[in-house]
Order: sequence, then C-alpha cells, then structure tokens
Amino acid sequence: MKRTILAALAALAAISAAAQWGPRSRVLTDTIHSRALGADRPFTVYLPAGFDTDTARTYPVLYLLHGMYGNNTSWQHDMHLAEVMDQYIASGEAVPMVVVTPHAGGADPEAEQNGYFNMPDWPYEDFFFTEFMPSIERRFRCGGAKGLRAVAGLSMGGGGATSYAQRHPDTFAAAYAMSALMDIPDERAVPAATADGKVARLTRSVRELSCVRHVAEADEARRHALRGVQWFVDCGDDDFLLDRNIEFVQAMHRAGIPVQFRVRDGGHTPEYWRTALYTCLPFVSRNFDRTDR
Repeated sequence: MKRTILAALAALAAISAAAQWGPRSRVLTDTIHSRALGADRPFTVYLPAGFDTDTARTYPVLYLLHGMYGNNTSWQHDMHLAEVMDQYIASGEAVPMVVVTPHAGGADPEAEQNGYFNMPDWPYEDFFFTEFMPSIERRFRCGGAKGLRAVAGLSMGGGGATSYAQRHPDTFAAAYAMSALMDIPDERAVPAATADGKVARLTRSVRELSCVRHVAEADEARRHALRGVQWFVDCGDDDFLLDRNIEFVQAMHRAGIPVQFRVRDGGHTPEYWRTALYTCLPFVSRNFDRTDR
C-alpha cells in the first residue's frame, strides 16, 4: 500500500514538473529600423507557448495599439497582457496567437509625436503597413493574410485600430475598439498658440480621418467592404469618449454594417482595458481563419 501511494505521488510530481518546465509563452522587446521615420522604433511581442518548438506552424496575429502617453510596453505593464493571454489560451477561450504592441508615441505628447496616422514629419501609417507589419510577420511566422490578422487598441489606439480596419478592410478580419478616439468635435479647437504643436497635428489627423464620418459618408462600395470586417466597440459608461463611440455605432447601424457594442461600468482606465481583453481575445479568436491549431 505504501509503495502504491509513493508511486502515485511520484507520478503527480512528474506531471507537475512537466507542466512547470514544458513550453511556455514569452514576451520580448526589440526594435525595427524605419526608413520612413528615419529612426529605430521599439515593439513588444507576446509569443504563445510552443512557438519555439513547433517551428512549422503559422500563427494568427493581433496588432494591439496603445493610447496617448503609452508605449509598446503599456499593454504588458499596465494591463498584464501576457497573464491574460496565458489564462485564456489555457482555458481554450482564445486560440494561440502572436500579439504585437508597436510604439506610436511617448510620455510627453508635445515632446514626442503621438499617433497612428501620417502627419508632417511623422509618416507613421506608411511605416506600419510597408515596414513594420511585413517585418513582424516574416520574423514571427504569423499573419500573412486577412483571415489571420486582427487589430485592436485603446483610446488613441482604439481610433487607430478602427481607422486602419476601415481604410484597409482587405487586411484585417476583425477590429476591436476600446474607449476609442473615433473623432474630435470641432468645438474642441486647438488654441492658435499651439496650432503647430505635436498635439495639434494629432488632433487634425483624427478629425481628417474621422471614423464616424468615414461611415456616414460611405457609398455602397465602401459599405460593402466594411461589412467584410467583424467589428466590436467597447466603452465605459463614465468614459469621456462614450458619445463619440455611440455616434460611430449609430453611423454603422444607419449604414447597415453589423457591429457589436458594449457599454460596461467604468471609465478611461487601465482596469477597464484589462477587463476588455477578456472579451477581445475570444472575439478575435472566433474571427480568425482556422489553421492547424
């Protein structure tokens, strides 16, 4: 009897050790040199468990965009992305995927240009689509087709994700916008004294590429293209951007473009965006094309 118990304990210890020392996810931060921007740009990437051992596998990819004042590490440090990813992949609620968080700003928006769009001396969108995305997908065996790509983001990055999917509907299968900067009302005019500042440039770019107007002014060909993307908008009931998100959803409904919309308790906070991941990750997982996973 004693030998049987000892054998069972040894087996459990072996299983525990295998789980502890088996394949694990990892997070790395690196840089890519951009000819368009004339500088090195950092990025952070989450690689699921098994990425380093199953080298023949191609993964779906989620491009996850930070907000103003953030950077490529914000999703890891503030919203604990890797922890949530590991939990949801282990439970089967999310598929194994590569998650990439680029860098499109800095702590001081007046000292360092923020934004995902092309602006004077800041051709960020050119960099993202012609340099960054192709380099990421070659290096990390991910994406390569619309059905294996999704884009999401918070605040400035939520507007960036929405606009990217709007204007590149053949590139992304799904878009998930959190507390998104969909537009900036005209009454929030930038003071003349800062008309040439970096925040003013960002403000103008958001207005010029208004996510709301892109839908409201869409002809049937554009509406048809937008229906080829799966859309999800998630915004807190105390968020100062809630009205802009409602306007976007209303424009989508009038245009006959399906969109899921959630208003939950919360504001413009890291706690809200972390909980949004629990909906975002299953959503994009359902809309990726099936691979050999």
